[in-house]
Amino acid sequence: MAKLSVELQRYFLSDMANDTMSAAPADSPVDASVESFSSQDRAPVVKAAEVTLNEILELAGERTFGFLFVLLSIPSALPVPAPGYSTPFGLVMLLLSVQLMIGKDQPWVPEKWRKRGFEREQVQTFLQKGLPWLQRIEKVSRPRLTPICTGRVGQAIVGLVLTLASMSMILPLPLTNTVPAMGIFVVGLGLFDDDGLLSLAGVAICSLGLAITSSLLYLIIFVFGLSNISGAEDAVKDWIKNRF
Repeated sequence: MAKLSVELQRYFLSDMANDTMSAAPADSPVDASVESFSSQDRAPVVKAAEVTLNEILELAGERTFGFLFVLLSIPSALPVPAPGYSTPFGLVMLLLSVQLMIGKDQPWVPEKWRKRGFEREQVQTFLQKGLPWLQRIEKVSRPRLTPICTGRVGQAIVGLVLTLASMSMILPLPLTNTVPAMGIFVVGLGLFDDDGLLSLAGVAICSLGLAITSSLLYLIIFVFGLSNISGAEDAVKDWIKNRF
């Protein structure tokens, strides 16, 4: 089974590697990974300027849930701004999480969502920043405690935690996106590799993120007494600035 990082590189970044190969002088050293792209994609397919969710679903194949959780969580899991991604991707992951929780083998996504497009260059930028982290985790990932990833009870528990983490990502509040997204990222890789121990580590990270989100909601509702999101966001930001 090919590693997820290899599949993502080959599909989304191989055209960039080919451009590097063609631009490099004939006698210049070429990175081995770039060279491997060239050998695998001698006649690269011209891809559209946008990446659609339908394209990602087709690429995911049989390991759809893990693949999608990893790819959709990357923009928010990275310690870099990703405006406009947390809410729509959080909605998709919420839908996926509920289906994982109730035992679906393959996810269903509305046709309108499938046609939603995102700039390919932006996706490539996120992947370039996220792949080193993915590759580090892959070094310790292997099939173990597989019932957590493949068993009905394990999937229900993991799906419930991912559902709550996805709901946290949807909230347009500071500190409610990154940690839950990191947890979803780790859980997704665990599902992809049938690594139950890794999935449990991701569940722990998601739980930390949920604790942060719960604390913020408590502050907003019972301390600040605010009922609208825009006012709550400004109040939380001011509170953080004053104390840190």
